[in-house]
Amino acid sequence: MRCRDRYGYELTSSPEAARSYQRGVEDLLRLRSGAERAVAAAITLDPTFALGHATLALLGHEMCAAVDVRARIDDAVALAPRATERERSHVHAVAAHLEGDSRPLVAHLKAHPRDAVLLSTAVPTIAFAGVTEVPAEAWEIVERAAPAYGDDWWFTGLLAFVRQEQGRFDEAMDLSCRSLRVEPTAGHSAHARAHAHYETGDHDAGLAWMDDWVLGDGADTDSLSHFSWHAALHELSLGDLDAVRRRYETQLRPGGALGCRALVDTGSLLFRWALTPGAHDVPDLNAVRTATPDATLSRPATPFLAMHTAVLHLALDDAAALGDLEAWASAHQHPTQREVVAPLARALHVMANGRCDAAADQLAALSTRTWRLGGSDAQREIVEEARISALLRCGRLDEARVLLDARLDRRESPRDRQWRRATVPTAARVS
Repeated sequence: MRCRDRYGYELTSSPEAARSYQRGVEDLLRLRSGAERAVAAAITLDPTFALGHATLALLGHEMCAAVDVRARIDDAVALAPRATERERSHVHAVAAHLEGDSRPLVAHLKAHPRDAVLLSTAVPTIAFAGVTEVPAEAWEIVERAAPAYGDDWWFTGLLAFVRQEQGRFDEAMDLSCRSLRVEPTAGHSAHARAHAHYETGDHDAGLAWMDDWVLGDGADTDSLSHFSWHAALHELSLGDLDAVRRRYETQLRPGGALGCRALVDTGSLLFRWALTPGAHDVPDLNAVRTATPDATLSRPATPFLAMHTAVLHLALDDAAALGDLEAWASAHQHPTQREVVAPLARALHVMANGRCDAAADQLAALSTRTWRLGGSDAQREIVEEARISALLRCGRLDEARVLLDARLDRRESPRDRQWRRATVPTAARVS
């Protein structure tokens, strides 16, 4: 009897390896810890399992897992000829994606829409950075796959994330809750709900629900630090800095186990916390730098990681590192690294050198391109907040106020209201 995955695709492997691989995929789709270990066990059980090697390479590339990415993808490519046509296409898509070309992956999903691992890869979520620069193209990939999945709980959660990206927050909430009723541990569904709460300014309810889920159904989630970040973002938006500090101390203090999540979650939170009016004694970001893999700090694998690396260097006043990042990104083969990351590093380099007026202008010029960095609107706000900080530092209060008014139009935030008050001259506040 041939081995098949949960969506019916054949796996060219031993039964034992197939079972281990499927456990890993189930963990990945739930965002549950254990995916990397289960997939690694699968290729130990069957070293000829091409799909297992390719998936492990993908996890190393996208999630900073401790994997020899080059060795794994080389083995996958070498072993692919013995596999099925779908597996060969999958391996080819992953190999091209690792080199910065995601067209084969998009083509693969047209032919094999129920390849959940690669469909998950295609969309910017917690686990993956996505494969397209235009959000609408990622949305189209998911919409096109919908007939193949029906009411599958995992796909419903993925669609919920797309809906919140589209600003269709009521639909996102409905889809995420529907998925969570079927599978309470569904990480993608919980993530979509978290974004819907944040983007609508529903901070109190979002915080209460998130705390309950993290301590209950979501307790085994691999990316708990990201959900803790979401909770902290609500606390930050509410201006409750004592709660932010407690969250950091209990759930977000960086350590070796966090890997890139220390950079993406803890680093971005500390940066935004330090910019908040009334903030004091914000923890040093050197611990984040220590916890982040050296390769990510010097040669970030994706524009999304590069954005967070650049912000970390700014927070640490490391102008030299920003200069190095700019030079590296300027020569990169990926257009987003050259056209977005390089000018971002340049602007933050200028800011680190105290030239906030010039930095504000450069960040303004970049503002229409930051969506190409990947991730969510909530994550890319760190670039906008750096720009607001630059405007405040150089006394361009009217421009800072315009940006903060636009943020408050998007969602309620006591923190942003407090920040906005800092843009009103003292005499005007008194009068």
